[in-house]
Amino acid sequence: MGKLKTLFSIVRNLVSPETPHHRDYARLDIIRGVARFILPRYRFEWPSMDWWNDPDFNTYLDRFGLARGLMTRNKWMVNELLKLIASVPGDTAECGVFEGATSYLICKATNGIPRHHFVFDSFEGLSQPTAADGSEWTKGLLASPLERTKANLPFPNVSYHKGWIPERFPDAADRRFAFVHIDVDLYQPTLDSFRFFYPRMNRGGLIVCDDYGFSGCPGATLAAKEFMSDKPEKIISPPCGGGFIIKT
Repeated sequence: MGKLKTLFSIVRNLVSPETPHHRDYARLDIIRGVARFILPRYRFEWPSMDWWNDPDFNTYLDRFGLARGLMTRNKWMVNELLKLIASVPGDTAECGVFEGATSYLICKATNGIPRHHFVFDSFEGLSQPTAADGSEWTKGLLASPLERTKANLPFPNVSYHKGWIPERFPDAADRRFAFVHIDVDLYQPTLDSFRFFYPRMNRGGLIVCDDYGFSGCPGATLAAKEFMSDKPEKIISPPCGGGFIIKT
């Protein structure tokens, strides 16, 4: 009887919803019902998130072909976290830039503020995984040419440091930072990135580890936990995945 009532409610909200949201919820119930048979552990979001309709953010997603992707929540998180450094002095950096989607957000948020943005990437894909990284990764995966990244970042004050992490980090050894995004997937480059940037963060600055908390990136998660284990800051892990610290 309970299932019949649920089915009746779904049909009613599809045919004659009280509000547009009721129709969306009915559609979501249908998708959830199908998903129980295909991927039972998957958890859906409400389709009434205001940020889904943010025109500037959706234009950005379309620019990078992310509008229907799985990482839109992570990009929104970065978009919001960047608001926290408005009054924090220092430069910005990204380790593992791929085609530049996150660096674009960073540069856009700091455009007009006297910051320099450092891009660190091999532009030859991933380095050699270790045992800590599991079996999902191979050397050279996720390669993207430097020229494509440059074309996607039409901002001044951006420098590109091609090479395997951490060999090009000395290029920024004398700088202080307000925001650093680490997205290198693997244990060793994640650890190397924390080791270099953590002591160079200004108070109130953020380090975001994009791969933290994902079961497919056990090495990156382990590296962040190991490095931060004796530090006063705590790693915050939001529900969208990833993690960040605020330097105290």
